[in-house]
Amino acid sequence: MRTNRYAVIAILCALLCAAAHAQSSRAASAQSYVERGYTWLEKGELERAIADYDLAIAFDPQSALAWHNRGVCRERKGDTAGALNDFSQAIQLNPRYAEAYFNRGIVHLELSDFKAAINDFNRAIELKPRDANAHVQRGTARYRAGDLHGALADANEAIRLDRRNAAAWSNRCGLRYQKGEYPAALADCNQALKLDPANANAWGNRGNVRQEVDEIEGALADFDRAVTLAPLNPVAWNNRGRAWFSKGEPERALADLNRALELDPKLVDAWFWRGNVWSAKQDFPRAIADYDQALKLDPRLADAYANRGVARLLQGRLAEAEADFARCRELGGTLKPEAGQLWREVKQKHTPK
Repeated sequence: MRTNRYAVIAILCALLCAAAHAQSSRAASAQSYVERGYTWLEKGELERAIADYDLAIAFDPQSALAWHNRGVCRERKGDTAGALNDFSQAIQLNPRYAEAYFNRGIVHLELSDFKAAINDFNRAIELKPRDANAHVQRGTARYRAGDLHGALADANEAIRLDRRNAAAWSNRCGLRYQKGEYPAALADCNQALKLDPANANAWGNRGNVRQEVDEIEGALADFDRAVTLAPLNPVAWNNRGRAWFSKGEPERALADLNRALELDPKLVDAWFWRGNVWSAKQDFPRAIADYDQALKLDPRLADAYANRGVARLLQGRLAEAEADFARCRELGGTLKPEAGQLWREVKQKHTPK
């Protein structure tokens, strides 16, 4: 009996060793595919990288790294749903995976889900408090969610953590521009461009500052650089379109604004500024159509109500113009003095004597 018992134990040990060896072999195979997938990823061969990560996950479904890296590939291909799924799976397998929270936050930001993005960046920062890039991206999410104070705090912290982070300097430039702090904004953008001359956002932000202080030629030069570096960025085309309009070149403005809207039909600012161009050309039906679209996308855009009101006023549509002006004031906007003067003149003209 004792001999048989020892034999059974020996068989069990052999089976366990074989299972452990098989498991170890599968894990080793998964790791080799992860490593090769990363090589493809670095070369930009996303399909090949995904194929290797598929195999890695098949060999070892518990590999958080494989799920994460496949998510990176999917995000770069524009597969946001697939990327979200992969990053979430990586987090489920490893709840302390800071990079997975960071990258999932990036996808939420791309989808304009700012609350979810901020939550993920919060967790990434909890796990890696000294990650300047996490502060940069959380600041971006906060800005787009309307929290300028929080966004500025993140930009400041990112610069404190890494003074060579060009994106942090560029973000702070944009925020200071929003606050009307133009000399400080210009200094920040100059620093960003010193660190990274290929930073398209920094060129765009500096162009905005220069346009605001009436350096229109400098602004156009900066916007030219932004468009060259990021030809698929609709904001870059929109910004240059605004500058051409300010310089009094409506045809060039239209060309740039049309391109911006081709790239992003939901870009409110481009609809608004193209409406302004049509108004300047006295094509009021087209202007009103563009203001309508801007207001459909952002019903609280006070300036669009004001400018649509002017266009309607010039068409003799007094009641509709008055309604637009009233809505502008309700939203905290103000009418330009010339609009008020025009309102009085047109109203007097249409008042029966």
